[in-house]
Formats: sequence, structure tokens, C-alpha cells
Amino acid sequence: MEYRPLGNTGLSVSVAGLGCGGNSRLGLGRGASFDDCVTVARTAIDLGVNFLDTAEVYGTEEIVGAAIRSYDRDRLVISTKAIFRVGDATGEAVTRRVEDSLRRLGLDYVDIFHFHAVDPTAYEHHRDVLAPALLKLQAQGKVRHVGITETGPRDPEQKMLARAIEEAPWEVIMLAYSLANQGARHKVFPVTQRRGIGTLLMFVVRNIFSNAAYRSAVFAKLVEQGQLDASVLAGGDPLAFLVTDGGAESITDAAYRYARHEPGADVILFGTGNKAHVEANIASILRPPLPPPVIERLHATFGHLTGVGLDLPGPVKA
Repeated sequence: MEYRPLGNTGLSVSVAGLGCGGNSRLGLGRGASFDDCVTVARTAIDLGVNFLDTAEVYGTEEIVGAAIRSYDRDRLVISTKAIFRVGDATGEAVTRRVEDSLRRLGLDYVDIFHFHAVDPTAYEHHRDVLAPALLKLQAQGKVRHVGITETGPRDPEQKMLARAIEEAPWEVIMLAYSLANQGARHKVFPVTQRRGIGTLLMFVVRNIFSNAAYRSAVFAKLVEQGQLDASVLAGGDPLAFLVTDGGAESITDAAYRYARHEPGADVILFGTGNKAHVEANIASILRPPLPPPVIERLHATFGHLTGVGLDLPGPVKA
């Protein structure tokens, strides 16, 4: 495993981080038992993953708490999150939700607590009304670092993060980034690197990379909309060159490697409910960068796209 500083937090984090949400939720998404989900998390830790990200809404905080109980707490970095609705969100609610998360995790403190999926219209409320309560909890030692995560599907242009990364108190952000959604390369990473804000990358691998039929439908729609030239469809799969020319083992492998080696990327989050897939995902994240000509082609062909691949399988959105 490789480790790197998480911005200016002082935390040393594995470049591969276990995401405990998404469709899999460590296996809960397919009906796996509590113990089987714990095994998935422990498999990742045993392979060197020290960063685990969960959230109240995922329903996996108790699983993470059980999984980490037999390990040295000081060597692990635990991140959790909660969603706050502006209409009824108060500082008291922040305190209650953090303490609830700590109880479910079985911890005295959490390394990072994020405001989860913050819409641009709700940003000022989170900054001005809710963040002061989180900073009080930080002073009490219950939260080590303060984070904020975007809502990719509802904010594909990353308007909320564009403001947050320029302001206190955010020390860590979670954002959507992939080879088909490269906006942060210009809008976010230059600022986070300059200001020492840690970055956690989500949506690195989505259905557009693992589901060939869905991928074909998405790219055909993008061509129809004029967002891509029709030539991308000429050879069949528009991303096939990642394997044939890029030396990647699969499109998924290429997607992980692309994000991992982007300047400004700290932790690449992967999610799975299959113990056997844990090692494969980590292996991809640890492989070398894609060849420069492949990166150049990705930037030239898809670098202008916004928010592609952030939705689930189904009808392609217009």
C-alpha cells in the first residue's frame, strides 16, 4: 500500500480508501450478513487500507465499528457524514448527530466528520449556522477534522465546492471525479493543492465504466446532443482504447489508475460487497499511471464533459 498526507490535516492516508456506501454498502446492498460485511472491511484493512469512509445514511457505521475493533485505532482514519436539511438543521442537531455516529461506531472521536451532499443553495447555512457547532465538537476532541462533500448529480458543475475550497473551515472535501467527469482538474485541484485541503475522490468507477450496454447508450446520447463527435463511436466501444492502447487490464482498471495519478488526488474511494474484489480494486489503484498519449487522448476527447456518469443505469438523461 502507498500512503500520502491528506492535505494539511497531518493524517497519513492510504491512497486506496474503502467507501462503505454506494450500491454495495459492504454487501448490505445484496443482502449480505453483518458478519460478511465486517469481513469485507477487514480484508481491506489487512491489505493496508487505513482510510474507511461511512455515513449515517449508508447504514454501515455499526459494521465499520465492529470491523475496526481488533485493530490499532491510531493507525486508522475513520470518516463519516450526515445530511442536514436546511429547514430544520440547527447547531444542536449537529451535536446530536455526531454523538449518534460516535455511538454507532463505538468510538470516542472520528477523524473526519463531513456535512454530506451539500447543495449549492444550502451551502451558506452549513457554513454559517452548522459549522460553528462542528468546530465546538472539534475543540472537544470528538471530531479531529471538518469536511464537506458535494452532491455530484445535483451539482455537476461543482458550484458548491468552488466556494467551499476558498473558505474556512473546510479541511477535507469529497468530490466526484473520473475520466468522463474531469471538471475538478481545472476548477478544484489547483486550489486544494494551494490551500492544503485534503481530497477524497468518489464516483471514480461507475456504471458507465463497468456496464458496456449502459456506456454505449450514454455515449450515443452525448453524440446526439453534440457534446461528442460521432467519430468516438466509429470503432465500437469509445473507451476500448484504454485497454488496447493503454495497457490497462480493463476499463475499470484504467478508470482507477486515471484518477489515482491525477495531481491533487489524495484518496481514491472504492466500494464493494465482495471480498474477492477488494484486492483487485486496490491492485488497480496501485498500478502505474496510464501512458501519456492515453491521458492526452482522454483529456482531448472527454475533458469538456460535465457530470457524465454520475447517474445510475436507466434511461439516459437529456
